[in-house]
Amino acid sequence: MGSRMALNLSKAGYHLNIYNRTRQKADKLISDHVKCKSTPGNVGAESDVVITMLSTPDAVQQVALGDDGFLHSMKKGNVWIDCSTVNPSFSKEMAEITTTLGFNFLDAPVGGSIIPAEKGELIFMIGGKKSIVRYCEPLLKAMGNKIIHVGDHGMGTSLKLVNNLVMGLSVYAFTEGLILGESLGISKEKLFDFFNGSPVAAPIVNVKKKKIMEQDFSPEFPLQWLHKDLQLASATAWEQGIALPGTNAVKEIFALAKQQGLSEKDFTAIYSFLRK
Repeated sequence: MGSRMALNLSKAGYHLNIYNRTRQKADKLISDHVKCKSTPGNVGAESDVVITMLSTPDAVQQVALGDDGFLHSMKKGNVWIDCSTVNPSFSKEMAEITTTLGFNFLDAPVGGSIIPAEKGELIFMIGGKKSIVRYCEPLLKAMGNKIIHVGDHGMGTSLKLVNNLVMGLSVYAFTEGLILGESLGISKEKLFDFFNGSPVAAPIVNVKKKKIMEQDFSPEFPLQWLHKDLQLASATAWEQGIALPGTNAVKEIFALAKQQGLSEKDFTAIYSFLRK
């Protein structure tokens, strides 16, 4: 995701300082507009806006606040946009630290996977000050085609967690129905045709039709990251004092699928896991 977002920024004429924990993945982006830096701190020192897209809250914290983290070297008044999918309480903590240090912060996770990232069609769900959203709008529009300012810090992340929870549970529910239907002699084709446009199945089901029909589970959104997001939703529910029993049950099923070696497959590989 990050490499595709960086490429679109470069195509839009922005000069980029980039860093990746696996250097080889960043090297292929190097051009006249794109310089690869040896540490996150170097990126922070030489950039007006820092954008992060990382896998987990721990990874974000390490790059921001660890040894050579970019928050140690940013100039006062500059902006950090975190596009990672993390939990709202973490985003609020990062916003508080960033504000205390004299910088501006937006939590801006995205909707969309590899293909929308390549096409610059991501959806940004943003928490933070409206003035900073407006300031960053040209950057965001180079990477996406829709910007939703949800509210204050943590609200963008909140909407993203809800989105991924509903997406994961919707696909899981359809998968169970699909397997039951097949066991009764109904073909996958008839089941997909019946539910296409139906008020019963979520639209994401049709988006993922080809993956399930062809059993091509090459990753668009890896199963391990959906499992991570369900875990973050579960942890957030605990913080909020609410119960998400369905989410917790499905989360553990995805954990079992990970144990069967499906971590790096698309999350629709839950179909092949359940059919075994």
